[in-house]
Amino acid sequence: MLSEQKISLSIKRDDLLHPLISGNKWRKLKYNLTAMKAQGKTELVTFGGAFSNHIHACAAAGKQFNFKTHGIIRGPELDQHNPTLQFAKQCAMQLHPVTRIEYRERNTPDYLAQLQARFPNAYMLPEGGTNKAALLGCKELAQSLPLADYVLCPTGSGGTLAGLIEGCDKTTQVLGVAVLKQADYLVDEIKSLSAIATQQQNWQLLTEFHDGGYGKFSPKLWQFCQMMQTQHQLPLEPIYSGKMMYALWQLITRGYFPAGSRIVAIHTGGLQGLDGLRYRQLID
Repeated sequence: MLSEQKISLSIKRDDLLHPLISGNKWRKLKYNLTAMKAQGKTELVTFGGAFSNHIHACAAAGKQFNFKTHGIIRGPELDQHNPTLQFAKQCAMQLHPVTRIEYRERNTPDYLAQLQARFPNAYMLPEGGTNKAALLGCKELAQSLPLADYVLCPTGSGGTLAGLIEGCDKTTQVLGVAVLKQADYLVDEIKSLSAIATQQQNWQLLTEFHDGGYGKFSPKLWQFCQMMQTQHQLPLEPIYSGKMMYALWQLITRGYFPAGSRIVAIHTGGLQGLDGLRYRQLID
């Protein structure tokens, strides 16, 4: 298919950056941990769902770099057998389950002030690790890529896409594949994170490839992920990078990219999520 359309596709295996703190989670944590150290903080407080890649990565970072971690987990109860939370506990992360109503307050100044008072030595990191410091690491990722006409990444909170916009050449089209439904609001989030995103037109958020919504996927998408593993030795999960690769395949099939296009797709990690999908019997 690629040779027919004279398209070259490279895949940036950012999932191989670190065995436990992989892909964009490593990129986002790098400068946040530098800021945490500079501020003299000894603990990290962050937020996530029960199967969160971000919670998994923060717990691993805390163990590796020897600082205390706290996870505010969307609950209200913890499943003690959940593989992501089991791993977090093994890394000595303190898990604090909250109701969904309380979890919705996670970005409000009052709630964050209450948490800061409760954990005075803690550095507060938003859900997904997305903030201005995270962009610096994702910008470095962009600068490590070969020159391309198109760069693609999966998009959940918008931080990776914003960082790529900051770091890619302005002749490169940067495409984010939204992994959640009704994701148009992320365009404003990305612009609030990146001044360059407000000035440049060389990026787009593709919102029609969510495959049912966040954490959802069709049998066709999972079959595609398995095919990529068996035929191309590319391990994928169907929540982030698998969804992005499947979207890319559909775009290529539709003739979206002009002949001669050089495409770089970024594997942002998240393979730990496969254990959670198996645990919930969503995949074999």
